[in-house]
Amino acid sequence: MTKTIIVTGAGSGVGRATAHAFLDAGWNVGLVGRRPDPLEETAAGRAGALVLPCDVTETGAIDAAVAQAVGAWGRLDALFNNAGIGLPGAPIDELDPGEIHRLLQINVFGAFLAARAAFGAMRAQDPQGGRIVNNGSVSAHVPRWGSAPYTASKHAITGLTRSLSLDGRPFDIACGQIDIGNALTPMAAQMQKGVPQADGSIAAEPVMDVGVVARSVLHMCELPLDANVQFMTVMASKMPYIGRG
Repeated sequence: MTKTIIVTGAGSGVGRATAHAFLDAGWNVGLVGRRPDPLEETAAGRAGALVLPCDVTETGAIDAAVAQAVGAWGRLDALFNNAGIGLPGAPIDELDPGEIHRLLQINVFGAFLAARAAFGAMRAQDPQGGRIVNNGSVSAHVPRWGSAPYTASKHAITGLTRSLSLDGRPFDIACGQIDIGNALTPMAAQMQKGVPQADGSIAAEPVMDVGVVARSVLHMCELPLDANVQFMTVMASKMPYIGRG
């Protein structure tokens, strides 16, 4: 039977690369994002792609998207909970509260709602079970300068991952987290030009091919449900993360 996954934030970056990796591996992939056009570009006529435009912060919208996917496929095997945004670096007192709220709505509440919908589908199907992979960040371990909202949101994702791992046990629902560092996407392109460092300097940072992340998520989801990658960190080998202080 063909395996099935929903990828949120599938219109660009890590989400698009991951969707392509799963499609290339023969999975059916539901593409979730706010704007239909980027999702259609991700699908690009590929067999197995199902475009599901919706805003993950709207309960009814993400519930309907998951229900549509399950209706089309018969079951849901995996969710890559990937949708998220960042903010320009700044001390917390210089940040717009409205922008902070928007980030937390997408990164935390949106992830919670997507997990809620997928968990419910996986619990209700026969046989029960599935896997949720949450997109964390190395910021869940070591913050960048001026990143309080984003870093807080990724710590929340770690709490969600741990809780879902525990709550999913009776239903064969596994949950893991991938913490990504310096994958080359449009969001991370500035790293090659120079980004603020902890000592106040500006420096370019090494990056890695986003395809490495996609293949890592695929590996996590292809494990049998009695095995789980609880936390994986995949990062550019020479980025200033290990040893930062």
